[in-house]
Amino acid sequence: MTTHPRYTRLAQTLPSTVPFVGPEAQERLGGSPFAARIGANENVFGPSPEAIRAMQAASADIWKYGDPESYDLRHALAAKHRVAPENVMVGEGIDGLLGYLARLIVEPGDAVVTSDGAYPTFNYHVAGFGGVLHKVPYRDDYEDPKALFAKAAEAGAKLVYLANPDNPMGSWHSGRAIVEALEYLPTGCLLVLDEAYVECAPEGTAAKVAADDPRVIRMRTFSKVYGMAGARVGYALGAPDLIDAFHKIRNHFGMNRAAQAGALAALADDTWLAHVRDLIADSRNRIGQIALEHGLTPLPSATNFVAIDCGRDGAYAKAVLDGLVARGIFVRMPFAAPQNRCIRVSCGTPADLDAFAAALPEALTEARTR
Repeated sequence: MTTHPRYTRLAQTLPSTVPFVGPEAQERLGGSPFAARIGANENVFGPSPEAIRAMQAASADIWKYGDPESYDLRHALAAKHRVAPENVMVGEGIDGLLGYLARLIVEPGDAVVTSDGAYPTFNYHVAGFGGVLHKVPYRDDYEDPKALFAKAAEAGAKLVYLANPDNPMGSWHSGRAIVEALEYLPTGCLLVLDEAYVECAPEGTAAKVAADDPRVIRMRTFSKVYGMAGARVGYALGAPDLIDAFHKIRNHFGMNRAAQAGALAALADDTWLAHVRDLIADSRNRIGQIALEHGLTPLPSATNFVAIDCGRDGAYAKAVLDGLVARGIFVRMPFAAPQNRCIRVSCGTPADLDAFAAALPEALTEARTR
C-alpha cells in the first residue's frame, strides 16, 4: 500500500535545497541579527517615497486579488521602453519569470547553456524541469558571449543565459558588444539576457535589441536599483508570441496588489532613481577604498555590489567570509573557481560599511592563520 506521495521520477532525483541560504536562516543559526546586511544585493537605500505611499494606499484594498493582467504596470513599462504592451510580461521577480520560462522551454534532456559560476537560480529552474546544463568558464572575470553561443551551437541548446551586468562579478559588456555577438547565436536558441542591474550601469550597457526580436528575451527587475526586493516584481521584454505563451503556465494571481501599485509609482519617480544611483556609486567607491586599505583588490563594478579579490584561492576567501559572518557582517562569495577567490559585498549605508571596515582586518588576520 502506498503511504507517501508518488513523486515524479525527476523530483525524486532533486535535492531539497534552495540556491541561497538567506540571511534570516543564518541569523537564526547564529542566534543574533547581523550588524550589516550587505550580502544579497538588496538596495538598502529603499524604494521611492512615492512607491511607499502607493503601497500603503493599496493596503486598504489588500482584500482584493491583484489585477491578473498587471494592466497598468504593463502599459507603463511599455511606454517607458517604447514597445507594445504585448512585448511585456510582469512576474514575481526575475526568479519567477525564469521559472516560467524554463517550464515553457525545457523538457527532460534538453540542453541549456550558462557560465560556470553565474546566477544559480537559473540553474535551479533548469534542473527542476530536467534540463541538462552545459557550462563555459568566465574569461578574465567576464561572461563570454561568443563562447556561450559556441557552446549552445555545439550542444544544440534551447536556452543560453547571460547576465549583463554580471552577478557575481559585477563586470559588464557594452550593449553594442552583446548585439554584435548575437551573430553567433545558433538558430532556434533563445538568449535569456538578465539585465537586473542595468539601471546602475554605465550608459550604453543596455543592449539595443528590438522587442520583437525572437532570439532574445530580456529580464528586468524592481528588486535592485528600485529598492523593492521584498515586493517581488520583475518583467520580461520579448516577442509577442513568446510573451503570450507565458499565459499558458504562469500563476495569474501571483502579483500582489500592493506590489503592482508600488512598482507603478517607482517607475514614475526618476528623481529618486537618480538619487539612489548616486548613493550606490558612493557606496561602491567606499567598498573599494576599504578593500585597498587592507591589501585587497576591488574589481570594477556596474552593479550595486563589489567583488573583492582576496588574492589567494577559494578556501582563503571562504575563511575571510566566515570571519566576517562570525562578526555580524552578512556577505557572500562566488561559487566557482577562479572567481571564488573573491568575496562579494553589496552596497550599504555608511553605518553598514563602517561595520564592514571594522570587521575586515580581524577576519583577514584569522583567515591567514588557518
